Amino acid sequence: MKITAHWILLASLLVGGTNAQSKNTKAPSFQGTALAGSMAQKANGQPICGLGKGFHAGRRAELRRRLKPGLVVLRGLPKVADYRAFTQDKNFWYLTGVESPDVSFLMDVQTGKEILFVNKPSSFSEQWAGEIWDTDDDWIRELTGVQDLRRQRDLGDAIEELLDEGEVLYTVQTAAVALAGCYDAAEPYARARTMDKFDGRLSREGALKAKLKERFGVEVEDITRTLRDMRQIKQPQEIEALRSASRAGALAMKEGIRSTRVGLGEWEIASLISWVQRRYGAAGDAYAAIVGSGANSLVLHYQDSTRTMGDGEVLLVDFGPEVDHYVTDITRTWPVNGKFTKRQAELYDAVLAAQIAGIAAAKPGGSLRSVDVACSQVLKDRGFSEFMAHSAVHWVGMEVHDPGVRGAKLKPGMVFTIEPGLYEQATGIGIRIEDVVAITKDGCEVLTRDCPKDREAIEALFGESGVLDLMDKASE
Repeated sequence: MKITAHWILLASLLVGGTNAQSKNTKAPSFQGTALAGSMAQKANGQPICGLGKGFHAGRRAELRRRLKPGLVVLRGLPKVADYRAFTQDKNFWYLTGVESPDVSFLMDVQTGKEILFVNKPSSFSEQWAGEIWDTDDDWIRELTGVQDLRRQRDLGDAIEELLDEGEVLYTVQTAAVALAGCYDAAEPYARARTMDKFDGRLSREGALKAKLKERFGVEVEDITRTLRDMRQIKQPQEIEALRSASRAGALAMKEGIRSTRVGLGEWEIASLISWVQRRYGAAGDAYAAIVGSGANSLVLHYQDSTRTMGDGEVLLVDFGPEVDHYVTDITRTWPVNGKFTKRQAELYDAVLAAQIAGIAAAKPGGSLRSVDVACSQVLKDRGFSEFMAHSAVHWVGMEVHDPGVRGAKLKPGMVFTIEPGLYEQATGIGIRIEDVVAITKDGCEVLTRDCPKDREAIEALFGESGVLDLMDKASE
C-alpha cells in the first residue's frame, strides 16, 4: 500500500498534489509547462540522425568550404567498456548525426563524395544490444543522406581509392568528448597518460594519425580548430536544442529549491534534480552535480555531495542536463531553511546585481571580456573584491565549457554563461548565480529564465511542497 500511495502522491506533483507535513503550503503546479523533449525521445526508440540530415549535411558543406583539397577521415567512438548506454563523440556527431558505435566517415573535400562505414550485420549482437547500424540497413541512406554505405574494414581501401597525389588527410586529433565530457578535462587527461612513464599510450586520435601517415605517406592535418570556429556560432537547430536543455535544467532546479529543507543530504538534492532533468527530456547530466551546503558552497567545483545540510546555511547548486548533445549550465543559491540572513542577503543581492549588469552588456559587438568587466565592476563598487574567485563568463554549446575564442566579438548565435560569484571564507557563505544566454541581433536571450533568482521569488518557491516532501509524506 505504501508503494502505491507513494507513486500516486509523486504523480500528483505534476497537477498540484498533497501538502507535505514539513511545509504547510500547497504543492507546485506544472500546468502550462510543456515537456522540453528531445529529438531522440520524439523518435520513440527509432533511429534518428541527430538534429536532422539537413543540419549535419550543412555542417559538412561548411567544413568543405573551409578546407583545401583532401580527405576528411573521422572515427566515431567504439562500444563502451562497461554497462552504460553508448554516446557518440561530439565532433563526429556534429558532422554526421550518427549515434551508433564503431562507425567511421570519409569525405572528399573537393568532390563532396561521402562514405559511411558501419558494422557487419549480426543478429546476435542486436538481440543483446538493440539496433546496431550495419550494411544491411537500407534506411541509413535515407536517414543520413549519405548514399555510399560500406563495412568498417573497407576504410583503408576507400582512402586509397579517393586520395589524389599531393592531397592531405584531415582528422580530429584532440581527445574525444561524449556525454558529461569537456575538452578542458579530456585533453589534459589524454596528455597526462601519454607523458606517464609507466603508461605512455598514444590517444586513439594520435594513433589514427600515426597509422594514416604510416600507410599513406601523406600529411595528416588537425581540423579541431576549424570545427571549433564553426561551433562558436550556433545554427537555429542548435539554439532550439539549447533552449530545451535550459528549460529542463531550470525546471529541475526549481524542484531542488522546493524540496530543500534542514537535515537533508546534498546527495538527495543532486539525485532529485538529475531525475527531474531526465523527465523533462535530458539524455543525462551535462556534468557532475555541484551541490554544496555550508562551507562546501565555497568550493568552486565541489562534487562529493556527502554532507547533511544545516540550519542557517546556504546551498549552492550548479547543475544542468544535456538534450540532443547540447548542454546548459545553471547555478542558483538559496538558504537551507528558506530565509536569507542579513549577510546572505547582502552578498546575494550584490551577485544578482552583477549578473543583471552582465546580461545588459551581452549584445552584438561586445565580448566575453566586456560582459565579465560589467559583472566584476558591480562587485568591486560594493566593496566585495576580496571575495571574487573566478571569471563570470565561458562559452556553452555541446560542452559545458565549449571551446571558442575568448576575445571574439559577440555575434548572434553565440552562447555563453554569465555567472558572477562571491565566496566569504569567514562566514562560510558562497553565492553564485548563473544563466545561459544566446546573443540575438539586438541583445541576448536568457535561455535559463524559467528558474527564478530574486530573493522573494526563491523564498516563495521554497515554501511550496516538493517531490521529496511528498515522498516522505507517503512513507509515513
